[in-house]
Amino acid sequence: MEKFNVCLLNDSFPPLIDGVANAVVNYAKVLKEADLANPFVVTPKYPGYDDSDFEFPIMRYTSLNIGNLVEGYRAGFPFIPKLLSDIIKKEPNIIHTHCPFASTMIARELRSKVFAPIIFTYHTKFDVDIAKSVKSRTIQKNVARFISRNISACDEVWVVSKGAADNLREIGYDGDYVIMNNGVDFPKGKQAEDRVREVSKEFGIDIDVPVLLFVGRMFWYKGIRIIIDALEKLKDEQDFRMVFTGKGADEEEIREYVREHGLDDKVIFTGAVYDREKLRAINTRADLFLFPSTYDTNGLVVREAAACGLASLVIKDSCASEGIIDGVNGYLCDENSWSMYEKLKEILNDMDHLHQVGDTAMDEIYISWKDSVSKAYERYHLLYERKRAGNCYPDKQGITDQMYKMSTRMLLLAQKSIEKYNFKVDD
Repeated sequence: MEKFNVCLLNDSFPPLIDGVANAVVNYAKVLKEADLANPFVVTPKYPGYDDSDFEFPIMRYTSLNIGNLVEGYRAGFPFIPKLLSDIIKKEPNIIHTHCPFASTMIARELRSKVFAPIIFTYHTKFDVDIAKSVKSRTIQKNVARFISRNISACDEVWVVSKGAADNLREIGYDGDYVIMNNGVDFPKGKQAEDRVREVSKEFGIDIDVPVLLFVGRMFWYKGIRIIIDALEKLKDEQDFRMVFTGKGADEEEIREYVREHGLDDKVIFTGAVYDREKLRAINTRADLFLFPSTYDTNGLVVREAAACGLASLVIKDSCASEGIIDGVNGYLCDENSWSMYEKLKEILNDMDHLHQVGDTAMDEIYISWKDSVSKAYERYHLLYERKRAGNCYPDKQGITDQMYKMSTRMLLLAQKSIEKYNFKVDD
């Protein structure tokens, strides 16, 4: 099988850590380590960040600090001729974009210059993000139309779950798609006992107390209020420790909500844990993973938990619930605190069965990044052959005049934001 040069594009990348950035890192890492391809990543610049630890090339371009609007994020400026010429020199065979904004605009211009199809992967419910950031319904509709048209111009669209596909339909995309699940970078199996004892000691968790775990960004839209309200009902009936691992803009409000509900002695905030082996130990020590998010399209943390033999309680019909059979390889509840409370009482009443469910989750829910990316690479070759046969999007289709006009309007809006919030552009 021919070894391709694969251009991976995304609007977020380390030092920012989110689910999509993590996916792009792992795509590049697996493609490189398995010697499947020559990957390189194109992403906005984070001033002062050193990319030398990565074993694959990173191409950075001009970005705008929008941290006052979206914590930690930067917006890339895609209209840079030198960037395009530098990418062309790498002779990409596959263009794989993971964000419908700057990354896909670069991808479309690049396709008009080289013989390479574009794959777009839809990871995130962008309509939810847009609604949180922009109050004008008119602007929301225009941005959704921009996203839909940009995605529709790609040669093939992948989604990370059926729920992600449904959301993609809601923003106006009516084309075909392929479901390509993301994997996790945890190996299959529990962490060593000595590492588990270390985290138990660090966070003051007794060996015999049931541990509930949430891992993710500390935002209310992750369903954290449901967890706290359910635990308030449970606290006088059952001993437990609730561990929140992660950080985010709503963390202080969440901590205060915990205090208001009299849960200080039962809730532990670890902050963000970047050491993957330590995070494996936390997952291994826990007895049940709680993930009541209906925002996430994939819920990779549920698969990370499964890698450690940890069962999850998720919301019925959420993206995270795909593949979960209640009481067999996980648990389901309705999207409210009473339902979670009732389910927690049932689950914690039979710890042996809970641990059996966790073992089944390890066998049935877990997917490694190696398996996921290997499957994707096979699809790369299929799409490349379709391109050679002339069955992909027309080569001449780069960014249209209409797209330029829309992009210009968006950049003007960005300029106004720069003036209003004193944002800084870094070359």
